[in-house]
Amino acid sequence: MAARTEDRPGLRVMTFNLRYASETGPHPWSERRPVMRRLLHRTAPHLLGTQEGLYGQLCDIADDLGPRYAWVGMGRQGGSRDEFTALFYDTVRLFPEEYDHFWLSGTPSLIGSATWGNTVVRMATWVRFADRRTGRRFHALNTHLDHLSQHARERSADLITTRLGPDPAVPRVVTGDFNVAAHRNPVYATMLTKGSLTDTWDTAAERGPQYGTFHGYRPPVPDGDRIDWILASPQVRTHRSEISTFAENGTYPSDHLPVQALLEF
Repeated sequence: MAARTEDRPGLRVMTFNLRYASETGPHPWSERRPVMRRLLHRTAPHLLGTQEGLYGQLCDIADDLGPRYAWVGMGRQGGSRDEFTALFYDTVRLFPEEYDHFWLSGTPSLIGSATWGNTVVRMATWVRFADRRTGRRFHALNTHLDHLSQHARERSADLITTRLGPDPAVPRVVTGDFNVAAHRNPVYATMLTKGSLTDTWDTAAERGPQYGTFHGYRPPVPDGDRIDWILASPQVRTHRSEISTFAENGTYPSDHLPVQALLEF
């Protein structure tokens, strides 16, 4: 986005469902990875919340981002197994003071648990960061809600809102693939009301065109559903929000479009 230059205020945040790496079928990771690399180099996020990444795929992204970046994550089945909700961060800008993971279930501390009717294990990763430039601290939480069970999504939203950080004076930023459309599902209302959060797309002083954030490798749909969100505490100012349609020669880096926001605490 236009805010890449280092002298412009704000923290560049991105949420991106990577589409897990596979070499079977169309759109293999080996073809998507170079496009992903160029997209990330163009946007240079300070904070990147990812969904669906597999361990080897995340290592590829870490290599492509370069030594300035690090990441926090765990596979949803524990260790390096299965998909991650990993958070990448620019180490020049951000320092992770503490982090943890929890599972979106009735037993959130139990690795690999799923108790609300979802057949796919779901989880969240959070980090408390110190901003080296401003001295401010904030909590970042990244998640991926279930794609089928509305009950599981609603219970997950309730759980997440209780885990956003013990001190409401510390700003929160939530990134994720919520698998429901903004403004049109109880999950969205729960995240904003019970979580005391705002939708940075709506609060942005400037925003780009809206597209459906899941496109399935087809042409993006103008004014489509936003199922990938960047939410933030009310005291966080959003300078700009954007949904990137970056592709090269018809190849998209993922079946989702990344959402970007330039935030100021």
